[in-house]
Amino acid sequence: MAEVEAAGTGTETGGSSESGNATGSGWRRPHGPLQRYYGPSAAEAAETPPDPADINGPHFDPEVFLTKVRSECRLGELLSREATLGREIRALDSDMQTLLYENYNKFISATDTIRKMKVDFRRMEAEMDDLASNMAAISASSSRVSAALQDQHRRGAQLAGVQALLRKLQSLVEVPGRLRRWAAPGADPARALHCYARARAILRHYRHLPSFRAIEDESHSIMAELAQRLRARLRDDTLEPKELTECVEMLLQLEEPPEELCEEFLNQAGARLEAELAALEAELPLSDPSGTASTPPPASDILDFVDRGSSAFVSNLCLLAASYRSLFEGRPGARDGRLEAFASTLTTRYFELLERRLALERGLGDTSLLVRALDRFHRRLRALLELLPAAGAEAGAALVARAARERVARYLRALQTFFLGCLGDVRQALAAPRPPGKDGPGLPDLLATLSSSVLGQLKAVLAYVQLFTARDVAFASLPYFKGEFCVEAVREGLVVAFVRWLCRTARGFADSPAERGAPAAPPALLLLLARLCLDYEATTISYILTLTDEQFPPEDTGPAVTPGPVLCAEARGAAQWLLDHYVQVQGAAVAQMLRKSVETRDWLGTVEPRNVRAVMKRVVEDITAIDVQVGQLLEEGVRRAQSSDSSRRAFSVYSSSRAPGRYAPSYTPSAPMDTHLLSNIQKLFSERIDIFSPVEFNKVSVLTGIIKISLKTLLECVRLRTLGRFGLQQVQVDGHYLQLYLWRFAADERVVQGLLDEVAASAAHRCLDPVPMEHSVVELICERG
Repeated sequence: MAEVEAAGTGTETGGSSESGNATGSGWRRPHGPLQRYYGPSAAEAAETPPDPADINGPHFDPEVFLTKVRSECRLGELLSREATLGREIRALDSDMQTLLYENYNKFISATDTIRKMKVDFRRMEAEMDDLASNMAAISASSSRVSAALQDQHRRGAQLAGVQALLRKLQSLVEVPGRLRRWAAPGADPARALHCYARARAILRHYRHLPSFRAIEDESHSIMAELAQRLRARLRDDTLEPKELTECVEMLLQLEEPPEELCEEFLNQAGARLEAELAALEAELPLSDPSGTASTPPPASDILDFVDRGSSAFVSNLCLLAASYRSLFEGRPGARDGRLEAFASTLTTRYFELLERRLALERGLGDTSLLVRALDRFHRRLRALLELLPAAGAEAGAALVARAARERVARYLRALQTFFLGCLGDVRQALAAPRPPGKDGPGLPDLLATLSSSVLGQLKAVLAYVQLFTARDVAFASLPYFKGEFCVEAVREGLVVAFVRWLCRTARGFADSPAERGAPAAPPALLLLLARLCLDYEATTISYILTLTDEQFPPEDTGPAVTPGPVLCAEARGAAQWLLDHYVQVQGAAVAQMLRKSVETRDWLGTVEPRNVRAVMKRVVEDITAIDVQVGQLLEEGVRRAQSSDSSRRAFSVYSSSRAPGRYAPSYTPSAPMDTHLLSNIQKLFSERIDIFSPVEFNKVSVLTGIIKISLKTLLECVRLRTLGRFGLQQVQVDGHYLQLYLWRFAADERVVQGLLDEVAASAAHRCLDPVPMEHSVVELICERG
């Protein structure tokens, strides 16, 4: 029972808590139970799941509720629940009665208001019926008034027509006076034409009436006099294009023959345009067919010349073409094609004058000024072509293209001149005397200066030429400047042509002086140019072509271009030619010293050698200097492995049959033997030496080529001399001295040894008493020398 009481107490407490919460300051809020009775709001119902056992929920089911309560609660709890429900029902009844008492007066007032509104509505319906009947009566009255007004309007219109007719008759009577006043000289002929045009149709229609015929005849006479004055004015040379158009237009309004007016219009316009062309031609110097007289510079720049031609000639031609079309197009008697032929003749002459002015731009000048001038010319020409498509569109575009090609050709000549000037500076630097103790610029510095200067100048030229294809230039949109100009004019005509010319020019320095008509180039210049061409083949050509293709992109379907490998092959060929010629020149210089030293000496009467000849020391010095010079521009190269006794090797000097025991240590025969046979047998087993073989691009190969040429010359000179004993010994000493120093410069020491062996063998063969010097004595003399 305690638990039942506790549950009942809790339920009662819970039920009274709402009343406590809803009560404040001593009064009770009666709407809470009603709200619980009518259920929660729509939002709360949507959030709460349906519960048929919830007595306060919208889904309450009494059967389910009772079944749940009977199954879950004991008897005490059921009694407590019954008492609670009873209290809540009584509370709800009380709240409903209170709500009814509080709103009773409002219900009564609302009922009275509704009753009064019904009475007012019935009264308004009666008034609307009266109003409808009144509107019907007014409508009938307005119909009668409208009919009366229409009748009055018809009478007014008839009266207005009569008044208008009277005014027209009065104006027709006044036409001759007005025409005479407005058509007088210095008056307003346009107003007279307007007046005559309005009256002419009526006068012609009523011409059968005498009064109208008189007015028409008088008006016609006045307008005939005006036509004569306009004809006279049309022949005035000072007439402006606008005044000329107005004059012809008024004559056409006077029904003058269009054929005659068309002829006079073109003649008058042609005279004015010819005068403007003559003014432009007066600015140009007279052409000299012989070409002997020097042409003075033009008085103004090309942009000023084009501006005057565009503002005067082209503008007036556009105005006259537009006027001609508006005046004569579609009129009977005006022949088709006359305007096109007229404009074509004048534009052709204008193009010729502009060609002559462009030909005066012999120097490079300001390329941006030329581009601006051509751009303005093309823009004004495009405006003219919109009126006259056959007025020289192709000729104008060809003129702009020729001017661009000519400027590119001048830039090519400027690059060539610049390169020759740089070569002149290099030659001057190489030939300039050096003060004692002060070295001049080395070959690497001269090469770097030459290469950077030429490349920088070429890049500057490309930047100038790129102005012809700028986006803000009108003629850059022409098909020529999108394809052919980029490929044929710039890439092939400028860049590729300059590279090829540079290679040919550099290669020309290797030609003989008689072929070029100039003094021989110094060997250092040949070596420098060979290195320049080699650098072009390695990197510069590919860089230049890539830069050109970026600034002047060729079209995919454009003309064929010269591949980069082809230019690189030409540059390498020029470098090879120059390097071979350098080896020949330097070898010839050393060979010349050896030749003179052999030819000017008495080898039969010479004394026993005590020293190395001075010419051999000079040869070693020159070879050493060449080694230093070549090493500044070319890499070292690969040498063949040297033997341990390269500087101590003795020569094979064969004795004659009269002294068979005095052979070289390398070969000692057991019986007398012919030296010719021994020499030929030795050559069969020795490696063949190619004296003038191509030189590789390294220092060792270059020095080897020079040494081969020098020693081969020494060999040939010795073969032509007859030697005594001491002469043979002197050749032996000189050869050993050369062997001591030259082997280190060659790629293969066997080349030097083989040639010197042949020199010694030839000397022994040409010796009358071939008694060689002891090897120890030879070494002593060479070390002392």
